Parts: sequence; structure tokens; C-alpha cells
Amino acid sequence: MKKTLLSLVALSLLVAPAAWAKSRAGVVTVEVDLSKQGAGRETRLWLPYVVTDKNQTVTDVKVAGDFAASGVYTDKANGTPMLYARWDKDAVSRKLTYTFSVEREEVALRNLPTKEGAWNPADYAEYLKPTSLGPTTGEVKKLADKITKGKHTVLAKAKAIYDWTCENTYRDPATRGCGLGDVCALLPHPGGKCTDISSVYIALARAAGVPAREVFGIRLSKKAEEDITGYQHCWVEFFLPGFGWVPVDPADVRKAMLVEKLELADAKTKEYRNYFWGGIDPYRIKIAAGRDLVLNPLQAGAPLNTFGYPYAEVGGKPLDFYEPKTFSYRITYREK
Repeated sequence: MKKTLLSLVALSLLVAPAAWAKSRAGVVTVEVDLSKQGAGRETRLWLPYVVTDKNQTVTDVKVAGDFAASGVYTDKANGTPMLYARWDKDAVSRKLTYTFSVEREEVALRNLPTKEGAWNPADYAEYLKPTSLGPTTGEVKKLADKITKGKHTVLAKAKAIYDWTCENTYRDPATRGCGLGDVCALLPHPGGKCTDISSVYIALARAAGVPAREVFGIRLSKKAEEDITGYQHCWVEFFLPGFGWVPVDPADVRKAMLVEKLELADAKTKEYRNYFWGGIDPYRIKIAAGRDLVLNPLQAGAPLNTFGYPYAEVGGKPLDFYEPKTFSYRITYREK
């Protein structure tokens, strides 16, 4: 019987966090073929362009294809890098291959300082403001105030919201892609996937005065070689004054609970909750950041809710990036 995408991705969570490796290295290849989209229309493609940061090292970048023009750009608001390619309207073949080697390190920030350093919230205004699907007023603000009542530091508030999110959301495998992250729709029915659960955390954190942001990535397989086209993942970072950005991933806690049929009171659930509070496994890489993204060069369509997937327009009309077979793209991983 053919395995579902859920079961394939879920296999990576069947080993306790304590047994996970400290780093993961391999080659990621993104292959796009838009040749079947129909001739006579200009075709444009944007891909998340993966770069080196303090937790991952990217080398051996190669871009090839029959495009008329290409380049690497960043958006103005977030500085998110993107690979752009364009094919003229008379192009018959429209292919691009983007390959890179990456080594990712585990992040394990433990014993976080409880004494809050001096900081100016104005310096982090970008990470305190609402987004189109993540308000910070109304019901969100009321709930955030309730969750953080009696908590006076950023760390205490961030932890209270993490605990609430782990205990009150749930993973819904029927959700398309990573979810939209529509917080107002999620509060009364808090089931979804990683973008949904992360968005709830971020909206509540920002409403409580805790700077927070999404990180969009893709999981690296634990196998020697595997198709990872549907392995996109989103997690969270909050800013701890006097310390820096701290990762948390309540979505993976809820995913582990679903896959392994765990209850909140189970010892293994506690292990996952402890791990993903300040910890991120190495089986993932960061590919993008930012919500309501205005691409560069400017897209014809609306700002992107998220940029965790390839995005393309044919004749000025967006393709459905949740349908990689119709869109015609494939992402693979090969262990180094």
C-alpha cells in the first residue's frame, strides 16, 4: 500500500529527541519544469534561496536552466533571499534546476536567563505588529492577557504562551499544505498544521509584548536519499532581551503527539515539550521568513501569506504551489 505523505514525514519523529544527531549534511535539489503550462505567455518563477547563517552552512550552489533571465534578490521588509527566473512568452521549454549543499546544526538553548536585560520594544516593532491573518487586538489580546496574567518578564510570558499552545492546539492532518495561519479562525477551532500552530503562538506573543517571528523551512530526510517535495515546515523564534532569538516549536510537539498517539500527561510528551522549548533538531533548514511578502521583482498577484513554497506566475496569474505535480516541481535530498 502506498504510504501517505503524513506517514512518510512522520517517520522522522519516531525516535526520541535525545537520540537525534547534532548535525545533518546533504545536497538539496529543486527541479522546476513549467513547459506544460502553455505557450504564448511570459512565465516568472520565485524560489526561496537558502543562505548560510549561524545554524546552517550553504555551499556548492548551482543554478541551471533555459530561462531568459535570472537573479538573486531580497524583499525589502524581511531581507528574505529569493531566486528569480523569467521565460519569454515564446519559450517552448521552461526548466530550472537549483542545487546546493547544506550542513545544519542542532540548536539547543538551555538554562535561559531569567533576569531580563534592558531593551527598547521600538527596536523590535516589526516583530510586535499584526499581520493580515494574525491580529494582536480583540480576542487575541484578551486571550494573551489571560494566559500571561501574573507574568512580568518576556521569558515568563513566552513560556506561558508556549505551554498554552502545546496544551490547547492540535495537529489536523487534513489541513492543506502547512496551513494558512488564520488566527481568528483558529482560536475557536485550534486545529491545523505548523503554520497554523506557529501563527497562534506568534499572535499571542506579540499581543503580550513578546517579539516573535516565523521561520519557514524544509525538513531534511533521515534517509540517504528521498523526495522531500512536501516536507515544508514552519517554527517560531521569540526575542529574549539580553540573550537573543530563541527557537520554539509547539507544532512539532503536537505532531509527535498525533503520530505517536501520546497524551499530554505522557512522559514522552513532556520530553518533546522540553526539547522544543529552546531546541530545534538538525533535520530542517531555514529557507525564508516573513508574512504578507512582496516579492522582488514584484509579483502580479497579491502579497504572499508565506514563502515556504516555490511561487510562479504564467501570464500574470499565480500557479497553485500546493499542487507540485501540476505546478511541476520536485525537491530531493541526498545525504553527503
